[in-house]
Amino acid sequence: MSLETKVEVADLTFADLGLHPDILQSVKDAGYTHPTPIQALAIPLALEGRDLIGLAQTGTGKTAAFALPILNQLMGGPRRSRALILTPTRELCVQVEENFHKYAEHSGLKTLAVYGGVALEPQTKALRKGIDIVIATPGRLLDHLERQNVVFDDLEVLVLDEADRMLDMGFAPQINRIVGAIPKYRQTMLFSATMPPEVEALSRKYLRKPHVIQVGRRSMAAIGVTHAVYPVPRIRKTQLLTELLKDKAMDSVLIFTRTKHGADRVVRDLQQAGIQATAMHGDKTQKERTRALEDFKEGKIRVLVATDVAQRGLDVTGITHVINFDVPQEPEDYVHRIGRTGRAESSGDAYTLMSPDEIAMVRTIERVIGQEIPRVSVPGYDFGTTAA
Repeated sequence: MSLETKVEVADLTFADLGLHPDILQSVKDAGYTHPTPIQALAIPLALEGRDLIGLAQTGTGKTAAFALPILNQLMGGPRRSRALILTPTRELCVQVEENFHKYAEHSGLKTLAVYGGVALEPQTKALRKGIDIVIATPGRLLDHLERQNVVFDDLEVLVLDEADRMLDMGFAPQINRIVGAIPKYRQTMLFSATMPPEVEALSRKYLRKPHVIQVGRRSMAAIGVTHAVYPVPRIRKTQLLTELLKDKAMDSVLIFTRTKHGADRVVRDLQQAGIQATAMHGDKTQKERTRALEDFKEGKIRVLVATDVAQRGLDVTGITHVINFDVPQEPEDYVHRIGRTGRAESSGDAYTLMSPDEIAMVRTIERVIGQEIPRVSVPGYDFGTTAA
């Protein structure tokens, strides 16, 4: 791989990056003036047609880093599915398509989100009519490829978004089949929050001499987030959670549980305590997941309880607190979870409820992120701070 870029980014504006005036107008309409570091470093390389790997924590603007140069490249061309973005989850697929749609407002380019859990026919009609940019989850895209609803003979750009998460979810076989059905000669960009060996192997397989852009340390926790660990016996976690949620400053709260059943149980217990909450996980229908997310975005509900389906691709501004009801088993998952707050240089709080059997996992997280997380003792709940 080519030399990694870790330089400091000057005080650039989007106008300095060589983007088309129509794209710049959309960026201006969106209220953006200065690119984030990953955007400032990636966009010029992408505009040159280079293959690249972008490594940055969640909430740093990776989507615009590939969306803007793709739109810039495709303007004025034929409507023949010329760009494909693969995402691991339905929620991220929708979020990325929304961002593309926003940035493409003055370009005349058409985008489409293709994901499962919804009817196939509307997607089929749109694909056969002609779409410039397809944003898809691997499984549903394969359904369309097998039905010959879409062909990528004219594909110019492939993006593997949140590549580490896609591999974590077991999508490697689907990715291999999809890449086998698209042109060999294309620009390929891979974006990821972490770079485990599996992602590095994937990049070596599908990217040609990629330029690696790394913003921050690979497992660095989000800047602007205040961390805290609350020691508590497992059987008293719900009681402590209810107590914490009495704080009116906890205006928009995302809670992570390890299992779907656990998410439903937490919602049920919170509702019984008079706290409005809803759950989002893989056993919910797409309609239910979309409704839960929209209600949370619009502030109709204050608390969203989710499994790790929401640790990536949940773009909600103003999340004040992320709470790990269960300590994540992988340190990288902690990084992704807390990245849901403190986004785009905003501040936020990340609380973790730690039972005695989770002490070792918290210590592992601390080693990986390179910082000790303060322990907060709540009278009547703490099992003993000396153990942690």
